[in-house]
Amino acid sequence: MNKDVVIKVENLGKQYRLGEIGSGTFAGELARFIKNIRGKQTDDLITDNDRTLQAKKGDIVWAAKDINFEVKRGEVLGIIGKNGAGKSTLLKMLSRVTAPSVGSIKVKGRIASLLEVGTGFHPDLTGRENIFLNGAILGMTKNEIRSKFDEIVDFSGVARYIDTPVKRYSSGMYVRLAFAVAAHLEPEILIVDEVLAVGDVEFQRKCLGKMKDVSGEGRTVIFVSHNMGAVKSLCQSGIVMKNGTMDFAGNINDCVSRYLKINTTENEGDVVVEKKGTGTGEALIKRIQLINEEGNTAESVLYKSPIKMRVYIDSSVSIPKASLDVKISDKDGSILFHALNIYHNQALPLQEGENIFETEIDNQLLPGGFLASIGVHNAATYYTMDYQENIIAFEVIKAAKNAADSYPYEWVVAPAMAKSDWKKIK
Repeated sequence: MNKDVVIKVENLGKQYRLGEIGSGTFAGELARFIKNIRGKQTDDLITDNDRTLQAKKGDIVWAAKDINFEVKRGEVLGIIGKNGAGKSTLLKMLSRVTAPSVGSIKVKGRIASLLEVGTGFHPDLTGRENIFLNGAILGMTKNEIRSKFDEIVDFSGVARYIDTPVKRYSSGMYVRLAFAVAAHLEPEILIVDEVLAVGDVEFQRKCLGKMKDVSGEGRTVIFVSHNMGAVKSLCQSGIVMKNGTMDFAGNINDCVSRYLKINTTENEGDVVVEKKGTGTGEALIKRIQLINEEGNTAESVLYKSPIKMRVYIDSSVSIPKASLDVKISDKDGSILFHALNIYHNQALPLQEGENIFETEIDNQLLPGGFLASIGVHNAATYYTMDYQENIIAFEVIKAAKNAADSYPYEWVVAPAMAKSDWKKIK
């Protein structure tokens, strides 16, 4: 392994069996064992990690497969992909939380991982005790941990609760302390999953700044996030995951472009949805149209004119109260605002069969290209039934008349929660 390479992954893969584990009989397990030692494939169906496929009991799924890459000392690597693409499975194997089914991982140096809220902390221990526990796990002495203790507490902002058991912390406090510990105990390799989304905006800025400092000190960072703006600002190189495999690897700008391309369907403002997205599947989004004032399909929206969409949903059950939401992102995938009907007491009924809804969203976007993600949820249970990420692209354009005066030159900040109006037309 090259002296500058700190992580080398070769032919890495992880299998999981769906449904019940085991054949249910000793004879069945013995037959499977004999086939395995002879190098023969079992009768179970081995499939790729595609969440849209119908699962069968006993199927073996590759959560990650054929992963090969190297990470050099001081490099910041971004790993991006849709939910269920295999990112977290890969990080768990790198962190040695779970063992790979095939392949090898070679690592030089200590790894500190922040994979999900709660990982690595004992809930009954105080924040102070967990700092020392994590340091000991990383192989540090008490004196080394004490030398960093005040810096960790100050960065986390939980000084008042440092002697309180962490099971009483909020999720935000938990992740603040966990990140502070992972980043300040000087690991050679820092692995950070999407958990930073739990923190507030100020803390996210601090975390990104700290990760830049860590890489500047010659240590390596592996960063997973759905915030493309953060990924582009922090990372130099990247990997795009899709259905458990590496779809693309290279320069981070090329990776982000690739990710947005494979997760965006563009069809002149009228998208027929071919696959189920994330969710229970009780109701499925089948078609999305961007429409104009006359109700016809449009490809663009005039600056300061409302964003109008028509959403077709097929439901297998009747749901008295459903919520529908639209997230608008820029071309880098950074979410600009969110429109959700239940924020305006507009829970809508879903009948069994076809449902058609229209929405009108307050538009404070400057001219340019944007993406929309659409979701349908059960307002009573809060379960997502279908969520289509970056499913439709559209343009905000200047008006034909008085184009020079149609928008100000300064940036118009979009609100976090946009005003929207939904109505059911079928």
